[in-house]
Amino acid sequence: MARQKAQKQQPQELTPLERLGLRVSSMINALRAQLDRRVTIHRLDTDPDDAWEGVLELLAETDGLEMAVNDDGGVTLRWERQADNAAPADDREFEMVERDKSPF
Repeated sequence: MARQKAQKQQPQELTPLERLGLRVSSMINALRAQLDRRVTIHRLDTDPDDAWEGVLELLAETDGLEMAVNDDGGVTLRWERQADNAAPADDREFEMVERDKSPF
């Protein structure tokens, strides 16, 4: 019984596809990439062929994402700002309210 608990508590090792996916996701979510709406990802020597191809396939299936393969083998991802209310505060329009008319 103790042996079963020990096996369940050991962390599951990530697959190469999961590790690469986390790295690419982190790069996409970086502040500079979000501000520029662009990031260039590169394959590392430790990334297996099938993991790299798998991530590129997933990215290719993503709506609103443009992919361009660079001469050095890297891939530049570009996307447009979404039209919903998820825009950063500095991109939104605000209306000035007089101090005595504020509901607060």
